[in-house]
Amino acid sequence: MSALLRIECKQALAKSLPWTTSPLIVSAPMRVMTGPSLAVAVSSAGGLGFLGPTLKPEDVFGDLDQAAELIGSSSIRGAAGPSLLPVGVGFQTWNGNLEVAVSAVTKHRPCAVWLFAPRHGQGEFDEWTTAIKRASPDTRVWLQIGSLGEAVDAAGSATPPDVLVLQGAEAGGHGRHKDAQGTIALVPEVSDALRDSTIPLVAAGGIVDGRGAAAALALGAAGVAMGTRFLASKEARISKGYQDEVVRASDGARNTVRTQLYNHLRGTFGWPEQFSPRTIINKSWTDHESGVPFDRLKELHDESAKTGDAGWGPQGRLATYAGAAVGLVRHVQDAAVIVRETRDQARAILTCVVAHL
Repeated sequence: MSALLRIECKQALAKSLPWTTSPLIVSAPMRVMTGPSLAVAVSSAGGLGFLGPTLKPEDVFGDLDQAAELIGSSSIRGAAGPSLLPVGVGFQTWNGNLEVAVSAVTKHRPCAVWLFAPRHGQGEFDEWTTAIKRASPDTRVWLQIGSLGEAVDAAGSATPPDVLVLQGAEAGGHGRHKDAQGTIALVPEVSDALRDSTIPLVAAGGIVDGRGAAAALALGAAGVAMGTRFLASKEARISKGYQDEVVRASDGARNTVRTQLYNHLRGTFGWPEQFSPRTIINKSWTDHESGVPFDRLKELHDESAKTGDAGWGPQGRLATYAGAAVGLVRHVQDAAVIVRETRDQARAILTCVVAHL
C-alpha cells in the first residue's frame, strides 16, 4: 500500500507543477547564487527553479521582479496558472524576515516557498507556513529537513508542509552538523515512517546526475533537488574563481569538511548550532588545523578577498561551499542542459533496470 501511495504522491506533485516533466529536477535555493536567470532557466527546461535567500531580506523583491520579467517573455508564461509564478523562492527562517517574506509572496505568488534552517524547530516552521498560506493559499510550502525525527514532526504538525525535502549528509551548503544521515538511508527510512502520509518527498544531498536521481527515485523520492551541480551552470550568480574550484575539486570525502570557520571568516555569525556548511578545503582550513589564531586567519582571508578569482582554489582562502559529490561535477553547462541530461539519464537507467528484471 505504501508504494502505491508514494506513486500517488508523485503524481499529485507533478499535477501541482503542470509545466514540469518527470522525473522532477529541482534547483535548490542556494543563498545569493541561485538568482532569477538560473531559476527561470530550470523551470523553462521542465524542472522547478528556486530563487535563493538574498543578502538582505528586502532584496527578494528585486529577484522576484526580475524572475517575473523573464517568465513574461519565456515559454512557461502562465504555466502555473494565471495567478502563480512557475518558480519558487527559498527563505532561511532563523535569520529571515517573515514580514518581508509574506509581503513578497503576496505580491508575486511564487508556486512554492522552500523553508529551512529554523532556530526553534517545527514551531518556527509552523509560524512561517501559516503566514505564507494565509498570504497565498495556492503557494506550496516545502520544508527542508535532515533527520527522521524532523520529518515525523513536520508530517504530524497542525500545519504540515506540502512537500518535504530530505537533505542527506552529503549535501553542500548548510546541513545538520551532527547525527546526519546519508541520502541513501534517510530517504527510505522517512518513506517507511510516513507510509500513510500524502506528503511527497524530494531527495537532496550528493545528487549531481541521472545516476543519483534514479537511485533517489527508487528509494521513494518524488523528485530530486540539486545544488552543487547548478553551481557549475552558466546562469549561476557566482564568481568565476568559485565556479572553477567546483569544477576542479575531487574526492569530496577527503577534500571537503563541515565547519562554521568560513562563515565566521566572512563575518557571518549566529547560525543555529545544529547546522554547518560543507566547504572545499583550502589554506584557511589547513592553517586553522595547524593552530593559526582566528584573528590572523581573518586578516589573511580579507587580504585574499581582494585578489579576485585567485581567492579560491587550494591555495586560496575564500569559502567554497559544495557537496561531497563535487568530484562528479566536471564542466560548466547551461542549466537547461543539466536538467535535460539528468532527466534523460535517470529515465534510461530506470528503463534498463525494469527491462532486465
